[in-house]
Amino acid sequence: MCDCSAKYQKYLDEAKNGKNISAKGWAVENKSAKFKPFDFQRHPLGDNDVLLQILYAGICHSDIHSARSEWRDGIYPMVPGHEICGKVIAVGKNVSKFQIGDIAGIGCLVNSCGECDACRQSLEQFCEKAVFTYDSVDVFHNNTPAYGGYSDNIVVSERFAIKVPKNADLTKVAPLLCAGITTYSPLKFSHCDDNSNGKKSVAIAGFGGLGVMAVKYALAFGAEVSVFARNENKKAEALKLGVKNFYTTNDAKQVKERFDVILSTIPTKYSVKNYLELLKFGGEMGIVGLPPTSDNVGISVSELVFTQHRKIYGSLIGGIAQTQEMLDFSVANNIYPEIEMIKPTQIDEAYDKLTSGQGKFRFVIDVANNI
Repeated sequence: MCDCSAKYQKYLDEAKNGKNISAKGWAVENKSAKFKPFDFQRHPLGDNDVLLQILYAGICHSDIHSARSEWRDGIYPMVPGHEICGKVIAVGKNVSKFQIGDIAGIGCLVNSCGECDACRQSLEQFCEKAVFTYDSVDVFHNNTPAYGGYSDNIVVSERFAIKVPKNADLTKVAPLLCAGITTYSPLKFSHCDDNSNGKKSVAIAGFGGLGVMAVKYALAFGAEVSVFARNENKKAEALKLGVKNFYTTNDAKQVKERFDVILSTIPTKYSVKNYLELLKFGGEMGIVGLPPTSDNVGISVSELVFTQHRKIYGSLIGGIAQTQEMLDFSVANNIYPEIEMIKPTQIDEAYDKLTSGQGKFRFVIDVANNI
């Protein structure tokens, strides 16, 4: 562990005196840029806020889409990262959820209004004033840019910090705050944990960072699980986890199996229609993977009408309460992502591996030792 005592003492002094808090991170200046060190400031520590020393930050495929402006024009300079595991080093005077020294996780959200219908139902991700962890405008702090977890600290309302169980493997917690909740939530929505009428037949489309988590949760829920992937590079890993079948085609004429639930984690162009044809009557297809806007994966109205009582829906991460539920469940059942630990200087290389299918699931940045 690096000796960061002097640096963090400065941050603590700034927090104590109500000043903006200095931070160091890695950022891109535009959609074509490489990552470089970046000094910036967080907003002051509020009465209901916690200040975290970031220990680990996961790399999500959403980071790549955002950094490269593949969904919309990004806000630059951009410090990505919404999979964060850190240690609480300061708390506001009204904070009751955390004490100094606790471990907390931060996911895709850092604030919301707390008053709308979505917030009252703990679906904060749908709040019209939701502030996402990065590539977002913080309407609660003078419309300043939100900077993410590829950095050494973060200030966040205690409402949006998740308590990390004491027995958790901290090196693997960070990706659960996005990849975990993103797949856990729709599997729960489709009642994959309800085996009262027999095991659910569940297929996971895409076997990357999201897909492997979806497989682990579906298996833990007692489902019979199959995987669809673009090639056989990860077949051995999937079979080792306990999947029933591993397919490299979604042609309904070749794949005879039919499924109660299909969850698509695919972040690139594919045919939604082909997967709908693999559902049982009354089956459901959830979509969590978000391809670039230039990749049309649409389905026609006529195709949707004639799906024979099959359902399709999208799912966006999960609310704070369910994220806590997911993390508690994951740690209790030893469900973690498969990771490779890297340094910030390897972020660009990690992005290239993920976009070319060479990444073995989830990259995690060792922040505490390297920023």
